[in-house]
Amino acid sequence: MGMHVPAYVGLLEGGELDERVVALKEKMRRCTVCPHHCGVDRLAGERGFCRSGARAVVNGYGPHFGEEEVLVGTSGSGTIFFSHCNLQCVFCQNCDISYYGRGREVDPAELCSIMIVLQEKGCHNINLVSPSHVVPQVMEAVALAAAKGLIIPIVYNTGGFDEVETLRLLDGVVDIYMPDIKFGDNETARKYTMSAGYFDAAKAAVREMHRQVGDLQVDESGIAVRGLLVRHLVMPGGLANTEKVMRFIADELSKDTMVNVMSQYYPAHRAYAFPELSRRPTVREYRMAVETAMKAGLRRLITD
Repeated sequence: MGMHVPAYVGLLEGGELDERVVALKEKMRRCTVCPHHCGVDRLAGERGFCRSGARAVVNGYGPHFGEEEVLVGTSGSGTIFFSHCNLQCVFCQNCDISYYGRGREVDPAELCSIMIVLQEKGCHNINLVSPSHVVPQVMEAVALAAAKGLIIPIVYNTGGFDEVETLRLLDGVVDIYMPDIKFGDNETARKYTMSAGYFDAAKAAVREMHRQVGDLQVDESGIAVRGLLVRHLVMPGGLANTEKVMRFIADELSKDTMVNVMSQYYPAHRAYAFPELSRRPTVREYRMAVETAMKAGLRRLITD
């Protein structure tokens, strides 16, 4: 980890973290935590698109070695898998967690304890998986954990459908943003994620993430300490509109953005209801996606 001190440590004194918690909880009263803007009162137990209430639901946690090398290092990434999701991807590979919501409710004190346990296990970071709909609960836990000595970077590992106003309240709290940009146009995204305006929302969100943390920085051991890492899943038949995604990253963010061009797509959940989603991408389709990223001028690619 070197001498890097996570951003949130500096916000602990003076009560800034607590103020952010209050502001984020207020967003749950007529929910505008994510771009769906459901307007339900989650503090009173009402549930909107994400089907998540006042408390976060956690499916599991522990050191994870399946993430990108810059996160995993020698001791693993300290992942916390949040149940439910603010996308309903018909091809979801974690549908038991994201769609069916398997897991158990935790209060902020327990979530704080989980973070401390992961740090004690030697994890290089706290990796929040699918946090977009539970940002207020996460912020409350981080404030408690920072006061108890949490000092490893926080990774915000998201499907990309994030509310800019919510992200602004994470400025100085999240060290590493790791969004997916799943689709390069709104129409296709709506068909397969059930979410309106996905690409526009993802672009606005990722611009804000990059503004906060810049390009990915690593320490002397090659472990990420701060910055942006974008994931893009290659879809069969070019459905993800990879060219538009890569052009956006290269032209509007930085050609030094680290981008993981992922080949892991396989038909899952309800994918077989859509003939075009019922196969894996071919080797040629994947290679074309990588070439597209290179043609856009991107210099830091993670490829299979």
